[in-house]
Amino acid sequence: MKGWTEDEIRNKDLRAPCGLHCGFCGVYISTRDKNEKFRDRLATLYGSKPEETNCMGCMQSDPAENLYGICQFCHIRNCVKEKDFYSCHQCDEWPCDHIENFGLATGKRVMMRTIPIWREKVAEFGDEKGGDEWVRSECERYHCSSCGNPLFRGAQKCRKCKKDVSNELDGTL
Repeated sequence: MKGWTEDEIRNKDLRAPCGLHCGFCGVYISTRDKNEKFRDRLATLYGSKPEETNCMGCMQSDPAENLYGICQFCHIRNCVKEKDFYSCHQCDEWPCDHIENFGLATGKRVMMRTIPIWREKVAEFGDEKGGDEWVRSECERYHCSSCGNPLFRGAQKCRKCKKDVSNELDGTL
């Protein structure tokens, strides 16, 4: 699929338990693509140092080799690990206060949309294939409807054709 490899689709390190799949995160994409300009812009946006603005997925085994600072202290990630789950879709308490009080409106909108889809895919295909199908469905979503260019979560406009995509994806920041 344009923008992501099959290895990325199957990579469980990228399956953020909250439903904010790391494969669509600008920090991950800038790290993967070694895109220094994009990384510098994200560092400014998130208030981090450019050299610290890199990540290879929030569900890396502990100790993580390359985990973005914000993700290291994520209450949702820690809660899932404490409950011995791998995702919020397994929790009967979802959506909980961690989701309801999430600091970024865009993130919360994505979580509220994607966890039910993850549950549906697992119910339909089983745990392993259902997870892959959930990621695949998200990959299909993160493309510009005009030119097909891959997009990152939170994109406001397509970097290729400049179309406003905010309302098609995750809304305005």
